[in-house]
Amino acid sequence: MEMQELTIKRRQATGKEVAKRLRRAGEVPAILYGGAKPEPVVVDPKAVLKMIHGREGTTQLLALKFDGEAGGGRRMAIIRDLQFHPVTEHLLHVDLQEVSADRTITVRVAVRPVGEPAGVKEQKGILNIVVHELLVSCLPTAIPERIDADVTALMIGDVLTVAQLRAPEGVRILTPPGQAVATVVPPMAEEAPVAAAPAAATVTEPEVLTERKPKEEEAPPEEGKKARRPEKAEKEK
Repeated sequence: MEMQELTIKRRQATGKEVAKRLRRAGEVPAILYGGAKPEPVVVDPKAVLKMIHGREGTTQLLALKFDGEAGGGRRMAIIRDLQFHPVTEHLLHVDLQEVSADRTITVRVAVRPVGEPAGVKEQKGILNIVVHELLVSCLPTAIPERIDADVTALMIGDVLTVAQLRAPEGVRILTPPGQAVATVVPPMAEEAPVAAAPAAATVTEPEVLTERKPKEEEAPPEEGKKARRPEKAEKEK
């Protein structure tokens, strides 16, 4: 994986109000982990978003450069977590993890389906991607951009599992081997007759109700007959 450079600045003040002021100024609070203690820093949200664009699902390797320090105080790190606003989707906070080039780390890598499944081409099935990223262990410099999943042989009902994937050299997949990665399902058209059955049952119910209406309409004459009985009694008196 290509290492990207990110310039960061140290900050002393912490807290919600400080974070709000930073965001209003166009910056984002961040924490750098991995040293003797967590270090509060500041990053440019535009630079971070540019780095992850098109690389969603894969942990990014960074070369950190401290702004205003002699030599830049360079360190190797990865983006461990990103926090976004639930409504505006603006970047709110970044967690950075310092790493060593000679020590393995656990990261997430995106899965990319390769090829057109036979079940889609020949049987009009639909390709369903079950997982979009995998958990892997490797050296920081060996983090792959993605892991390809060859789906060309999948027919309807077939399932491609993690055990069938080929990891790049130096990368060990930690996701359980039995985990489904992709499958081909039948086209939705085959399920249409089953979905239409409840609708047909609904149509028959009003027909039963209309058959009962004539019986209910015959009720008023009977009540009318009952209403004439008191008149007969009066005549007898």
